[in-house]
Amino acid sequence: MVAEPAGAAADPFVIALFGPTGIGKTGVSVELGDLITEAGGRAVAVNCDSMQIYDGLQIISGAPSRDQLNRLEHRLVSHVPIDARYSSGLYSAEAHREIDSLLAAGTWPLVVGGTGLYLRSALSDLELLPEIPEAIRDRLAQESADLGPRAMHERLPERFHGKIHPNDTKRVLRYLGLIEIGVDPHPDTAGGGRLWSQKLRHPTLLVGLADEKEALGLRIRQRVESMARAGASDEARRAITAGASETARKAIGFSEFLDEDIPAVEKSQLAFARRQMTWMKKMDGVSRIEREGRDDAAIASSIMGLVDRSAGLNASDTSPG
Repeated sequence: MVAEPAGAAADPFVIALFGPTGIGKTGVSVELGDLITEAGGRAVAVNCDSMQIYDGLQIISGAPSRDQLNRLEHRLVSHVPIDARYSSGLYSAEAHREIDSLLAAGTWPLVVGGTGLYLRSALSDLELLPEIPEAIRDRLAQESADLGPRAMHERLPERFHGKIHPNDTKRVLRYLGLIEIGVDPHPDTAGGGRLWSQKLRHPTLLVGLADEKEALGLRIRQRVESMARAGASDEARRAITAGASETARKAIGFSEFLDEDIPAVEKSQLAFARRQMTWMKKMDGVSRIEREGRDDAAIASSIMGLVDRSAGLNASDTSPG
């Protein structure tokens, strides 16, 4: 039996659970939801993974399984058509609405995912940058294909060179597009370095999951192999047939699964996980929890201990604890 935490008797607050791909965020959130239920509360997960929002990318994005969905209600999962363009601005409005309604109903929102900008959008009131006209996006994408990512990276003003990796093509092209339309892409959008210095919309417990490099690499390899067995390549082909949007096709491993190049999928996911870990290290006010070989239930129990200590926070706090 889990002792009733002080937090369960208090007004619910937001618990944000994030970390690199493959770390097991969904499994931990399900176990945490069970603990909150045992303590007399109710929890609902709010997805902040930019690819799990698509209907038709359940395997490639690592969306919650049917069993996980049965154990813990998830919002903003698989709710966007595969052929639709989607943005952080659209997500922000939806996430704010879900989180606000859950808190008003006395429910604990568990904001779960690894997409930095979506996490920011869920927890903060951001001044979102404008969309780049499609003609400019298409031209920059073609130039990147012709010239290569490093040549595009060299076009950026020098102040961004150390903040954006040359292989982070999506962000490089976005910055170049913003500059072209006369908008300054502020460095704060590059990696979340000032994320927690902003005032969050609600009291929030920020929990970052981490693991040592070798263990995380093994988890990612096992995850990719499981995706391949589950039919990720077929899912990618179905998505293309259904007219997958440009944003949907940017899912990590999408093009590699299309080519049935499983080692390349592993390489892409490992590189993405390293970027996520780097981003997480820049954050302030984060309670970092190391896996250290522990299972999801043990990690959830550690988070519940943080909830105990975080009860009684006031609304002006940016994070409890």
